[in-house]
Amino acid sequence: MLVLNRSWLLGYVLAGLCFAAGAQTSAPIVDVPALAPTPPLGWNSWDSYGLSITEAEFKSNVEWFHQHLEPYGWQYVVVDEGWYLAHPENAETKGADQGYTLSPDGRYLPAVNRFPSSANDQGFKTLADYAHSLGLKFGIHIIRGIPKEAVDKNLPIADSPYHAADAADRSDLCRWNSDNYGLKNNAAGQAYYNSIARLYAGWGIDFVKVDCISKPYQADEIHMMSAALKKTGRPIVLSLSPGPTPLEDADDVVRHAQLWRISDDMWDVWSKKPGAGDFPQSLTNQFALLARWRPYAAPGHWPDADMLPIGYLGPRPGWGSPRQSRFTPDEARTLLTLWSIARSPLILGANLTRIDAQTESLLTNREVLAVDQHSTDNHPVIETDDTVIWTARLESAHAASAHIVAAFNLSDQPQKITYTWNKLGLDKQTYRLRDLWQQKNAGSEPSLEVNLPPHGCALYSLQ
Repeated sequence: MLVLNRSWLLGYVLAGLCFAAGAQTSAPIVDVPALAPTPPLGWNSWDSYGLSITEAEFKSNVEWFHQHLEPYGWQYVVVDEGWYLAHPENAETKGADQGYTLSPDGRYLPAVNRFPSSANDQGFKTLADYAHSLGLKFGIHIIRGIPKEAVDKNLPIADSPYHAADAADRSDLCRWNSDNYGLKNNAAGQAYYNSIARLYAGWGIDFVKVDCISKPYQADEIHMMSAALKKTGRPIVLSLSPGPTPLEDADDVVRHAQLWRISDDMWDVWSKKPGAGDFPQSLTNQFALLARWRPYAAPGHWPDADMLPIGYLGPRPGWGSPRQSRFTPDEARTLLTLWSIARSPLILGANLTRIDAQTESLLTNREVLAVDQHSTDNHPVIETDDTVIWTARLESAHAASAHIVAAFNLSDQPQKITYTWNKLGLDKQTYRLRDLWQQKNAGSEPSLEVNLPPHGCALYSLQ
């Protein structure tokens, strides 16, 4: 299987957006941050396996990811929450033994019955090595703070004079996960985060998703974790979850994390009635949130609209019963289009061993992925109850830059959307259109005129 590097991929995609037949192009050389210069593209186990994924299940998904998605630039594979539980099936039963797996110095370790390669103090190193051997990057999900069991036993903190009780804030518990206490903003707390960051770096971790840290905004722990990861010397992407991250903390989160969630968990729900609460979040809610966070999306830091709950979600999803995603084909395309035009990270949640051809086609469209990875000046120009339109630009090294236009029908009825280019902030009288989802040219037009089905969208490049 041919694996394409990012520069080759960019050149290939931009060439596809050029209208001159046979045009050759390559990516310009640019100076970008080492961590997350573009929105991460990856897969996470939560939507299909919840707390319970095993090593065998993970590797079967990663193999499909490697063969089918990596050639298109997809890179990260992430084991979500609960990897240290020997009995995750007991998590919802009060008082039942979940079988926490803990080192003598108070750090969670993978449960050997679920991740047999972690035996003999290997941790996730063997699994990370496996991902790296395929050209991928490996990540894990953790809950902020320090294990309650480590505090109850007052275990030592590795490579420090402190013990767990010195670091723990016993009054601070995550509202939806009681495994850990929060950390005090003191030398012991920093020493604990330093200790787990060193452990993860030694395993070869490339991505750490920290939960229960953005809502409410835990500034002290965010700063400590960010500092600990940097101190390891290993490039490890820091993702903060869940949201909503407060907009008033945007300047702070940009300095300390590469990804941060802008909403509570989003699942396969198109819309909700007002007052229905934050969980689960709906797709329609993300339009306004992504618009508000737009100024903060830039190389090295990306507002995260959450995972893509498309395809088959099972056998043990993080929410609800096993199912094919509730999103219709039009809604799934709208999801990918919005995330791409807003430059959100694209983190897939489907069970890849049961992927369907339609979902795979959404994930392997080079021209749509180019919008997510390489567009600039992304912003909404029309926002009504039923219609949203975003524009952006996509630069090419050897051809005129293209305008990108994404049009969305949020209503429950078919809709004809018509706007002059001037109304969309574009100055030419006529543009040549290319339909990026269809990957074909659509002729020259004096205006945007498109018929969209309920909850449907269109994505064009214009030259």
